[in-house]
Amino acid sequence: MPLFRKKHKLDNESLKRGVGLVTVTDPNSVVSEQFRTIRTNIQFSSADKKLRSLVVSSAETSEGKSTVSSNLAVVWAKQNQKVVLVDADLRRPTAHRTFNLLNAAGLSSLLTNNAVYEEVVQTTNIPNLSVISSGPVPPNPAELLNLRNLGSLLERLITEFDVVIIDAPPVNAVADAQLLASKADGTILVVPQGRAEKGSVTHAVEQLKTVHANLLGTVMNRFKADKTAGYYGGYYGGYYGVDDKND
Repeated sequence: MPLFRKKHKLDNESLKRGVGLVTVTDPNSVVSEQFRTIRTNIQFSSADKKLRSLVVSSAETSEGKSTVSSNLAVVWAKQNQKVVLVDADLRRPTAHRTFNLLNAAGLSSLLTNNAVYEEVVQTTNIPNLSVISSGPVPPNPAELLNLRNLGSLLERLITEFDVVIIDAPPVNAVADAQLLASKADGTILVVPQGRAEKGSVTHAVEQLKTVHANLLGTVMNRFKADKTAGYYGGYYGGYYGVDDKND
C-alpha cells in the first residue's frame, strides 16, 4: 500500500439518494455557471478533434466525480446536445438514484448479455439526456469492463449520441478507470480542495498515462471562496490542463 494513500471516510449518502443536481435545481447559481464553464473548456481542449466520449474519475473514493459527471451531463444536454451518462462505477453506483431511474438492468446486464441495448438506455425528465445505470453489482467488475462488448457498446453510443459521459470508479482504488479511460476520447480527474493528496493525484495521473489515456485536465471541487463559503459546499473551480497545476 503506497504511503500517500489515506483512508477517506466513504460518502454513503450518494448511494442512498444520489448526488446533487444543482444545474437542475438552481441553474442560475455560481456553481451551475462553473459547470457550464468546465463544459466549454473541455470542448475547446481538443479543437482539432471533436470530443465524443469523456471519462470522469478521481484519485480516491468520495471525491465528487459522480456529482461532476452528472452535472456535466445536464449542462451538455441543455446545450441541445444529445447526451448519455453511463454509470460505470459498478461497485458504488449512483446515477439511478440521482435521476430516479430503475436499476434492475443496466451496464452490467448488457455486458453479460442478460439485457439488450434498448432495455438499458433510459430517458430522463431532462430533455436530450439519457442514462445507462450500472445494473446489478457484479462479482467481477474489472473483468466485465475488459470485455469486447464494452468497445462495441461505446461505438454504438457514439453513433447515436453527441456526447457520452462515463462516470468511472476512482483510479487508485481499482483498475476499472484505466480500462475505461483507454477507450475514451478524453479523461478528467476531479480533485477536491483540502482533501486530495498530491501524491495520490500524481499516482492517478501516472496510472492513466500507462494506458495512454488522453488526460485533458482536472476539475477542482469543494473550493472555498469568501463570498460562496458554505454554499453547496463551496463551488466548483475551473478546468485546468494537467501541466498547469502540477507544482
